[in-house]
Amino acid sequence: MKQYIVDAFADELFGGNPAAIVPCDSMPSSELMQKIAIENNYSETAFVVRKAEGYYELKWYTPGGEIDLCGHATLGTAFVICRFIDPGIEKMHFDTIGGELTVVSNDEGFTMEFPAGSTARIPVGKEISDATSGLAEKAYYDGGDMVVLVKDEKSLAEFEPDSEKIKRVEGVGLVMTAPSEEYDFVSRCFYPKMGVAEDPVTGRAHTFLAPLWSQWLAKDTMKAKQISERGGVLTVRCEGDRVFISGNVQLFMTGEIFV
Repeated sequence: MKQYIVDAFADELFGGNPAAIVPCDSMPSSELMQKIAIENNYSETAFVVRKAEGYYELKWYTPGGEIDLCGHATLGTAFVICRFIDPGIEKMHFDTIGGELTVVSNDEGFTMEFPAGSTARIPVGKEISDATSGLAEKAYYDGGDMVVLVKDEKSLAEFEPDSEKIKRVEGVGLVMTAPSEEYDFVSRCFYPKMGVAEDPVTGRAHTFLAPLWSQWLAKDTMKAKQISERGGVLTVRCEGDRVFISGNVQLFMTGEIFV
């Protein structure tokens, strides 16, 4: 099986979020995909099957299990298809367990279209306060990722996560966000329940963040930065109940898996 390692949401190599992309003739068994994801030990490994030109089946696995949405691995998959599978293709449709996703190749790199993540204001309870070292000023949750607002970028950058405390918070992951002077907003994202202590750059999280910040800033298009150790920059745009996320991809390595 061919495998490609890419850095998504990166303008240069060794930035953004690494992902493994595995094109397949047919979708492997869940057991095999999980084993490959654990062996790779990236936050996500994507498995893609070409159905016809422009149409593909896509699944994402973390070391902790299958997930229903992953932005950076989708971005990386679009790059691999555009470069190696259907060279030069401009529009790609992906059939996923989270619904159909569309990615377009353009001057901004690749732009993904996602359904907007649903959030609702909830109280900042003890578990949220403990998991964020008291930094959470507001909290938003509606069954996806837990999103909390922090007062400033400096506090968020200096935050030291405790994975065990974060695991006690409701949601797939804990997404912390703050205003920024250089960008429209910044964030950090933690998914210890899925075997990922801190994700470098998270497209999924921005389907929740973009609608919130669009409302707070009264802007449709925004520049965001995830201030993880690797870091990454995304352009996000809200249009009705859809979120468009753009970024670049860098190829790190090609290889083969022997199974």
